[in-house]
Amino acid sequence: MRRQHMSALEEVNLTNCDLEPIHIPGSIQPYGVMLIVHPGSGEIVGYAGVTQVSEGLLGQQLGSVLGLQSSGIMPLLPRTGVHVLGEVQFAGEAKDAVAYASGEHLVIELSEKSDDSRLDAGFLAQLDSLESRLEKSTSLSELSAEAAEIFQRLTGYSRVMVYQFVDDDAGVVLGESISDDSPSFMHHHFPASDIPRQARALYVRNKVRVIADVHYEPAPIVSASSDLKSIDLSDSTLRSVSPVHIQYLKNMGVAASASMSIVKDGVLWGLIACHHHAPRPLSLNTRLACQAMATSLARLVKAREENELYRERVRLRSQEDAVMGRLGADEGLDIFLRNSGVDLSRLLQADGFAAVQGVEIFTSGHCPDPVDVRSIADFVRMQAVARPFATNQLSTQLKGADAYRDTAAGLLAVTMSTEVPTILMWFRAEKLQTVKWAGNPHKNVDHSPGAVLTPRSSFEEWSESVSGRSKDWTHAEVESAARIVRLMLEARNNARIRQLNRELTTTLAENENLLQQKDFLMREVNHRVQNSLALVGAFLKMQGRSATPETRQQLDQAQNRLLAVSLAHRRLYQDDSVEIIDLSRYLDELVRELIATIDTGWEDKITLDLAPMLISTDRAVTVGLIVNELLTNLAKYAYGGSTGPALIRLEQYRDNLRLVVQDRGQGISGAVGGTGFGAKMLNTLVQGLDGTLTYEDNAPGVRAIVSAPIRPRA
Repeated sequence: MRRQHMSALEEVNLTNCDLEPIHIPGSIQPYGVMLIVHPGSGEIVGYAGVTQVSEGLLGQQLGSVLGLQSSGIMPLLPRTGVHVLGEVQFAGEAKDAVAYASGEHLVIELSEKSDDSRLDAGFLAQLDSLESRLEKSTSLSELSAEAAEIFQRLTGYSRVMVYQFVDDDAGVVLGESISDDSPSFMHHHFPASDIPRQARALYVRNKVRVIADVHYEPAPIVSASSDLKSIDLSDSTLRSVSPVHIQYLKNMGVAASASMSIVKDGVLWGLIACHHHAPRPLSLNTRLACQAMATSLARLVKAREENELYRERVRLRSQEDAVMGRLGADEGLDIFLRNSGVDLSRLLQADGFAAVQGVEIFTSGHCPDPVDVRSIADFVRMQAVARPFATNQLSTQLKGADAYRDTAAGLLAVTMSTEVPTILMWFRAEKLQTVKWAGNPHKNVDHSPGAVLTPRSSFEEWSESVSGRSKDWTHAEVESAARIVRLMLEARNNARIRQLNRELTTTLAENENLLQQKDFLMREVNHRVQNSLALVGAFLKMQGRSATPETRQQLDQAQNRLLAVSLAHRRLYQDDSVEIIDLSRYLDELVRELIATIDTGWEDKITLDLAPMLISTDRAVTVGLIVNELLTNLAKYAYGGSTGPALIRLEQYRDNLRLVVQDRGQGISGAVGGTGFGAKMLNTLVQGLDGTLTYEDNAPGVRAIVSAPIRPRA
């Protein structure tokens, strides 16, 4: 084994492979047959993989070849993915058949029919017990190990790995099952460049892929039209594989490969990667069983991660209460910081805690020198006002920070808005890590312009020492830091009020009068703003009475957009914070008020599943306007103007919010992705969040998915 240690590695751009059009290879793997059919006439206009009956196949009717009618198949096809046709007769042999749509064509794929003695009724009855084994696992590593054994049993492949993608899109093997003398890749990392971006997108769409023999000769698509040679095979089960990936597998000594996607909330979480050292196809039944188990695994992964986040939040809340309980009524903030530094540090599992308030510095645990602490405080003071500042590699953002990485490689900081700003900082020391790679990911890279990327030829264990980084701050820990500041500020303000009451007992009446004037002014300001917004809404409503139906509809939409902004303002006045609001509470009130303006019949039809989430006010208003546009489109198009079941879900994935608006109505229509003002406004709003908007077939209905960072990217 060769081992190297490096403190920093030059980043290399390996995007050449990302440009390869792997979804239009123009050929298939030869262990099956592809028939391309014109759905209107039922005529076979192209084929691939046929040898014995190729003569005269073009121009024949699908019914005469397979005994199936295209008119009966087309309504059954999903928007993406395949529809299982089951057993058919082709050239006197029984075949397993699936169908899918590619552009304007119907594509049918045939594979060898297997008796699948391993997948008899007795084995299928055990699938439930296999899932129970997964549910009983106590950790992610145990879950991955159990999954690897189950998929090895399903596929019969000699090496099966459960592979998770991490934040930098590299992958790490969490579980492995080997039945022969294959080398182990357990806990090894694979660079992000091993799986190009377009391949990851296909993994989400096509969840089971098989390469029965890496030494196959591609079977080209035969057709009278050259256009069919570039037909989109994204949903194909027989699609020919990139030559780069084939060489990659050969370099690993793999003769057959299969992979199943672990897709969590529409995002590729990981893969089940199966390798064999002899050709090995998988029947349709086996592939369907693998797909079902991969879906179960994804569901368990999601439940486990959500439970871990919930438990961490509960733990932090409990410890917050214990720490803040020591901030007595008569105890000043400076005294609290001196006496509770250890507890504050332990709360967020930090190595040190420091606070800077004017000329004073409070430190506890392992912290940089006071001069460096003040320099860090000056750096983050403005950045940490609206939201916490968190990094696990401070040296990449603050010049000179590498000198004290042994105490402050990682930093979590929050600025408390006192008269003299108070900066609270949690430090984490450098955590040296040895990362095992399956081969050197940085070797033999051609830097010349236009160079073509070739696969790695070595997968020998290669290790690098990663320095200058600390343990990551979790989202729950960042939330906890923000709550601590709010609690401390609230406690400090309460203490100051009590002190003022003691000192001003002789002028209590005057003080109360001043407070009443302040409240009156605040109410007056809020009242005038609300009146102004209401006045604009009334003008829009009055103008709509004499307008054409089309104009009235546009004015109603404008009123709803105004409602979203007005509701955010009321929420700001009601809450303690003017910078951050709970997005779930805001959306809950907004949707209920929008329903009243659209059609009260939606009240019992729309289900809200909104996870609590703190977000800046300006981004919350943008999300509210997006919900208004999507809900308006749903009400107009989903059920032809009538009401029907709908779901609005808000959830968190890592540092992103994920908004889903779905219905069970008529499906994708011209309104989706249109060019009108509403569509342009919707796209502009999503772009303003630095997010993405996608539409999926909800089978039936439409599923609109908005994904965007909770906090703006730097």
